[in-house]
Amino acid sequence: MLPDMTRREAIGPATQGTAVSAATRRRLGLAAGELASACLVAMEERQPWFARLPADQRAGVALVTQTGVANFVAWLGERGETIRLTAEAFRIAPHDLAERLSLRQTVDLVRIATEVFERHLPPLAADEAERRLLVESILRFGREIAFAAATVYAGAAETRGAWDARHEALVVDAVVRGETDDALVSRASALGWDPDAALQVVVGSPAADAPRGPTVLRREADKAGRSVLAGIQGSRLVVLVAEPSGEATEDVLGQLVDGFGPGPIVVGPLVTGLAAAHGSAREAIAGLRAAPGWPAAPRPVAAKDLLPERALSGDATARRRLVESVVEPLESAGGELLHTLAAYLEGGSALESCARQLFVHPNTVRYRLRRVSELTGRTPTDPRDALVLRTALVVGRLDADEAI
Repeated sequence: MLPDMTRREAIGPATQGTAVSAATRRRLGLAAGELASACLVAMEERQPWFARLPADQRAGVALVTQTGVANFVAWLGERGETIRLTAEAFRIAPHDLAERLSLRQTVDLVRIATEVFERHLPPLAADEAERRLLVESILRFGREIAFAAATVYAGAAETRGAWDARHEALVVDAVVRGETDDALVSRASALGWDPDAALQVVVGSPAADAPRGPTVLRREADKAGRSVLAGIQGSRLVVLVAEPSGEATEDVLGQLVDGFGPGPIVVGPLVTGLAAAHGSAREAIAGLRAAPGWPAAPRPVAAKDLLPERALSGDATARRRLVESVVEPLESAGGELLHTLAAYLEGGSALESCARQLFVHPNTVRYRLRRVSELTGRTPTDPRDALVLRTALVVGRLDADEAI
C-alpha cells in the first residue's frame, strides 16, 4: 500500500504539532512587499525576456506575485485554503496575460518566485521547527501555484479552441452559401488562412464520431504541409484544402480520407483564392448528390468525373461543361467527327458496323475516333469515357432543340 503523505506521522517528528506562530506570520506580512519586489528583481535578472515585456504586462506579473505572497501568508494560518487562495492569484490578473506569456514562461517565473521564498522566508522563523515548516509550506504552495497556472492556461486553450471552431464553421458556411464579403476574409485570416491561396473543396459524410473527423483531417493535413478548414453541415462534412503550390495534389487528398465517414467523397475543382471557393464547393456538393449513380467511383472522386451523373440529376453546370468539353470542340473540328462518334456509340461501339453505316473504311473510323480522343480527352473505346461522351451528345441535342 502506498504511504499516505497527508497523515500527520508522515510529516516527521520535527514538525508534528507545529504551526507558524502569529508573531512569525506578522513578520512575514511586513516583509511581503519587499519579498514581492525581490521576486520581480530575480525574474528580471534571470529571464531576459521579462525585462522586454510592455509595462502593463510587467504590472500584471507584479500583481499576481504580490497576491501570491499575501495569499501564502494567509494560508499559513488556514492550511485548508490552498487551492482557493492560489487560484485567486491568477483570477485577478489581466485577461490577456495568459495570451502574452506562454505556459513555459509562467512556470519559469513561478520557479524563480519559489526559490526567492526559500531564500528569504526561513530566516524569519522563530525556531528550527518553524523554519522546517516554512520550507515545507513553500514547496507545497509553489506546487499549488503551478497547478493553478496550468488550470488557467488550460481554460484559455479551451476558450480559444471553441472560438476557433465557431469561426471555422462560419467560414465554411459562408463558402457554401457564396458569401464572399470582407467578413469571410477577416474570419479566415484570424484562423491563419491565406485568403489568396489556391484551394479545393472536398465534401463527404462525417465520421461516426463526428468531432473526431476534423481532428484527423487537421493532423493528416499538417503532415502534408497543408492548411484545412472543416465544418459539419448536417449529413455532410465540408473541407477546404489549401494548395500552396497552386496545383492539385491527389496523394494529399488521399491522406484525408480517414477523416470522413463511409460513402463517396467528392473533390471540387482547384480555384484561386477564397473569393472563388464557392464555385468549387458548388460542384463538389453537386457531385456528392449525384455520386450514388456511379457506385464504382474511386474514393475520393473529382467532381468533373461525375459529369454524366450530375447532368442526369439536373445540374446545369455539368450540362454546360459537357457541351463545352465535348460537343463544341468536335463541331469546331468538322461535323464528320461528331457524326462518326454518334454512329459509333449508338451502334453498340462496333467498329466494322459503324464503318458500313458511314460508307467509309474502318481505318477512317479509327482515325476519327483517335481525333475525338485528342480533342476531348476522352477515349470512345473506354466504357466510362463512352458514357461521358454519349451523355454530352444527348445534352448537346437537347440544348440545341431548346434554342430553336
